Amino acid sequence: MGPLISHSDRYIGRQVLFATIFGVVVLSLIFVLGNLFKQIFELLVDRNLPVNSVLQFILYILPYSLIFTIPWSLLTAVLLVFGRLSADNELLSFRMSGMSMFRLCRPVFLIAGALVFMSFLINTRIAPRGKAAMKETLYNMAIEDPLALIVPDKVIYQFPNYRIYAGSRDGEKLIGLEVVELDENKNPIRYIKAKEAGVEYDEAGDQLLLILDNAEGIIKNDKDPTDFDNLLPGLSAEKTTIPLDLSSFRNNPKKLKPGNLDTNALKERLNGADALSQKKRNEIRTEIQKRHSFAVACFAFALIGIPLGVVGQRRETTSGFAFSMIIAFLYFLGIIFADNKSSEDIAPLLMWVPTALMIMIGAILFFRLSRN
Repeated sequence: MGPLISHSDRYIGRQVLFATIFGVVVLSLIFVLGNLFKQIFELLVDRNLPVNSVLQFILYILPYSLIFTIPWSLLTAVLLVFGRLSADNELLSFRMSGMSMFRLCRPVFLIAGALVFMSFLINTRIAPRGKAAMKETLYNMAIEDPLALIVPDKVIYQFPNYRIYAGSRDGEKLIGLEVVELDENKNPIRYIKAKEAGVEYDEAGDQLLLILDNAEGIIKNDKDPTDFDNLLPGLSAEKTTIPLDLSSFRNNPKKLKPGNLDTNALKERLNGADALSQKKRNEIRTEIQKRHSFAVACFAFALIGIPLGVVGQRRETTSGFAFSMIIAFLYFLGIIFADNKSSEDIAPLLMWVPTALMIMIGAILFFRLSRN
């Protein structure tokens, strides 16, 4: 009976683990910086956002980035390591010593299993709480500084049923404001523009009040709300107030979107006394299954990465990374397709299709590789 941990276990396991950690660090850094500065760079510059607030945002965004970067990094690591081992004939040497392919890949499967468990915790608990905490921070910022959430030269999507754009800011005034009001199906029903506007916090209503000076309104044609060529004249007033609901920023489980609630809270909402439409139930079930499917993707990516890495025989890091991008892109494309069907009954099942396909294709390729 050989040792529990062999030389090949340490050799292959160390390379895959270090490459995965490196990939997680690099990809998460790119993901975090992209999301962070897209959302709060203007706040950092224009509103003198404290450094500790920036660090808070990073802490909240990081777990969400790990949902994507952990499986992608493992896939990249496996492709690179096994591509190099195959190109340098090291795999052939191990096989000629009598080791089966499954035994040779044992450390990879152990690492993948550990990452499945870690991803499950992140996906179901840590990441949703981080997103909710970020929204709560934005809510507190809105109370302390009502102008903080309306960044000039950016379209603001956070307020339900409104799209807001301000060309610039002059002190406590927004200049060149444009507001599009949407119906429940997200179709535009009214367009309002004003030369300038102010923002106040209404404590009694727990909302922001957008106060427009010299506002001009345009109403969409009811016969065809998507027809921008036939606009109807609407309101025109010196002072117009638009209430902006802040409930989407608060950690109220009844009002938060499924993506901002941990899985236990989602299950409580499903089993709670509040009546939910079938559409809402499907959205919650889809979100839960998406989190589970993403966790299992670590194993699926490892399984498919081994045979593809061996067959590819790539020493170059760039080609291995490019190959992993293609696989990850196809996988996430399937997830996005399922997510777009989240209100339908079949959506929770669709969330497992990309992962199941990866496992099935990986198992077939791995079995063929083992027989060679």
